Amino acid sequence: MENSRRKFIKQSAIFAAATYAGTMGMSAKSYGRIIGANDRVRVGAVGFSDRFKDTLLPCFLNHNKELNFDIVGLSDLWNYRRDLGIAHLKDKFGHDIKACRNNEELYAMKDLDAVIISTADFQHALHTIEAVKANCDAYVEKPFAETMDDAKAALKAVKATDRIVQIGSQRRSGENYANAAKFIQEGKFGPITAVDLVWNVNQPGRWRRPDLVAKLKEEDIDWKRFLLNRPNEAFDPRKYLEYRLFWPYSSGMPGQWMSHQIDTVHWFTGLKHPRSVVANGGIYTWKDGRKNWDSMVAVFDYGQPNTQDGFQVTFTSRMQNSVGDVGEVYYSNGGELNLITNKVSPKGGLKEKEAAAMGM
Repeated sequence: MENSRRKFIKQSAIFAAATYAGTMGMSAKSYGRIIGANDRVRVGAVGFSDRFKDTLLPCFLNHNKELNFDIVGLSDLWNYRRDLGIAHLKDKFGHDIKACRNNEELYAMKDLDAVIISTADFQHALHTIEAVKANCDAYVEKPFAETMDDAKAALKAVKATDRIVQIGSQRRSGENYANAAKFIQEGKFGPITAVDLVWNVNQPGRWRRPDLVAKLKEEDIDWKRFLLNRPNEAFDPRKYLEYRLFWPYSSGMPGQWMSHQIDTVHWFTGLKHPRSVVANGGIYTWKDGRKNWDSMVAVFDYGQPNTQDGFQVTFTSRMQNSVGDVGEVYYSNGGELNLITNKVSPKGGLKEKEAAAMGM
């Protein structure tokens, strides 16, 4: 019973950290009454990133007192960020935080229950493996992995334990997306005929960190630990700090943006993966040494295997013009479900005369 109770606390706590709106089925006070006050959950932070500081930690702080969980340690390879993180966390929690130069030191702490992983894209799956092997539950930023080999290795490691692992994805916490999923799954929208996913910005500095790049020195980090299973190469501060621009440390647009949107297709339809996909792109505008595209288009074919039924999904993204903004639009013969406007309408749907002619 005690072990089950602790697992329930940790599951609730990690979910709270991922919920931008800060709402759950029951209030935090209700959970606190169920759980009791003598079972504090000790959490470690793996990486003091901008995302952790500006998004994950504030969500964590919305619930930590009611749910009785605490951050007790921080691991970061760069001494500058590690020192900043320790000072920031000490200010927020009012007690000392254990500073760890690497994850081995973090997992050597006594009675660590869970971790929040907010590191470079390619490290997420590998850091998840470390967490579950250390008997810790984990909240992990998306993308979970950048290669299938890493994803499969992490899945195998998690399944070999009873640890709870949650992958953060923006749409999963949105009430409008939950309503859209229910509307489609109840058959009210009709069969999906197409889906458009769009993520357009006009931000030359997106994913750039020039000030930090100038500050980072090789002697201040553990470069080999950063690389993990990636090919060994010379120290490059841009690849450490601006990893989203460089393969094999990140896929850029697919991992950062498409992962959120394509997840809605799997969620709404129950389909696990596409039957096929083709993609193309290039670096057409921002020629700053990056290796990942600044524009791309991907086309997915979805449906049940060995059938002709299905639909196409297009993902388009560019960094040179923000027209179209960010959002998802689902289409059926009857109209559209627009998650940019959050409206269902007969727009583009089959008119009565044409429907009758087709026996529909």
